Amino acid sequence: MANPLVECVPNFSEGRDKSLIGRITAPIEEIQGVTLLDVDMGSDFNRTVVTMVGHPDEVLKAVIECTMVASELIDMRHHFGEHSRMGAVDVVPFIPISGVSMGDCINLSERYAEAVSEKLDLPIYLYAEAARSGNRVRLPDIRRGEYEGLEEKIQSEEWIPDFGPRKFNPKLGATATGARQILIAYNVNLDSDDKGKANSIASTIRTSGSLVKDENGNKILGDDGNPLRNPGKFEALQAAGWMYDESTAQVSMNLLDHNITGLHHVTDAIREEAQKIGLNAVAGELVGLVPLEAMLTAGTNYHEDPDSASDSSLVDAAIKGLMLDILDEFKPKSSIIEWAISEASV
Repeated sequence: MANPLVECVPNFSEGRDKSLIGRITAPIEEIQGVTLLDVDMGSDFNRTVVTMVGHPDEVLKAVIECTMVASELIDMRHHFGEHSRMGAVDVVPFIPISGVSMGDCINLSERYAEAVSEKLDLPIYLYAEAARSGNRVRLPDIRRGEYEGLEEKIQSEEWIPDFGPRKFNPKLGATATGARQILIAYNVNLDSDDKGKANSIASTIRTSGSLVKDENGNKILGDDGNPLRNPGKFEALQAAGWMYDESTAQVSMNLLDHNITGLHHVTDAIREEAQKIGLNAVAGELVGLVPLEAMLTAGTNYHEDPDSASDSSLVDAAIKGLMLDILDEFKPKSSIIEWAISEASV
């Protein structure tokens, strides 16, 4: 039986101060049985995505210690950034890698929520597979209104926290934790500075689609009182338009299940939709790590002779096809989960 291995990808609402993030991630490198695989800081988003893997109990210990440090160093009253957020430690997902079930990861998220809510007087919501109600499965639903709307939101019956007090924590906001399959955070840049056009493309491809509006631009409601929506092109896909920098709009995505909607599916669709409005997809960007299988699948799509190609050759084809070598050098040995774990253990 495989050694139990779980991945945890906490997101911290700080992406500009490298020394501060170093203090937050220090516990990961100090705890035996846990490997720090990636620290992805985003200045415009003002957000850092950290990836660690290891034995479930040790990973839980590490992320609790990281949370305690972050609670001292991050103050949401002074936080601004492009990415939607509601807390200093915004989200803490646990992901099964090997020898670990989804149920085990749900248990880890509940243990994390109980420990941190008590230590920090922090409201915590359970999401994804750990969600206890249907309106908390999707992270965007929990985040809606963001930090600025949290004080009012938390008082409603619908949004009583799963753990912690039913009161607004102005310094830390709130945290979501849960269990999910491996999520791939992937963005595609456009040769445009128009965020609206990027969002238009995002609404065409994402699962939730776009709102149906009348000739005056008003939402059209269905018989149940909810807004009608045009369905999106893909399943298991979240997407929105963001700005990569002042002159570059991007389609920012979360692929919730790469076996259903893969990297090449969304890349090719964005190319097609961009061309319809006179734009081009010019670069791809992975945030955090990616499973090998997802890269091999994309490589099979882009390689000229995939049946006889080695894994390394398929990965190279994926890098080119997904434009991952445009913004910066893409390093497979540190960016692909299985290869990164092997490198770290050498």
